[in-house]
Amino acid sequence: MYSVTIPEDSKVFGPSGASAFARFGYSAAVRAGSLLFIAGTIGRRPDGEIAETIEEQTEIALRRIEEILRVEGLDLSALVDITSYHVDIHQHLPGFLEAKNRLVTAEPYPAWTMIGVSGLASPGLLIEIRATAAYPE
Repeated sequence: MYSVTIPEDSKVFGPSGASAFARFGYSAAVRAGSLLFIAGTIGRRPDGEIAETIEEQTEIALRRIEEILRVEGLDLSALVDITSYHVDIHQHLPGFLEAKNRLVTAEPYPAWTMIGVSGLASPGLLIEIRATAAYPE
């Protein structure tokens, strides 16, 4: 078992995003056997600002997952299970689906659970996405 380290010069996470894992004491992802467990990702831009729309937050969160996968030599097609947490899920579902469907295109699609929540870690966050990927056999 080992944890994935995001490079400090990551253009997707930015300097504050990459260092947040150490500051808050968790890993971006942990490999256990043939699975990669990716921590919840959010729609915070590389400059540290939270994106304003659900579409942009969803795209940023998925791009962060894509970056973690890239570090491990994988891509979005390796995803097998996803859970997304949504503030005001009914209001934001159309924008979320528009961004998700643009980025997650490989079949078979991952299993996906969407959960409505009253809030996330920072005011303004509308979505958090956690995922599990499988390494090729």
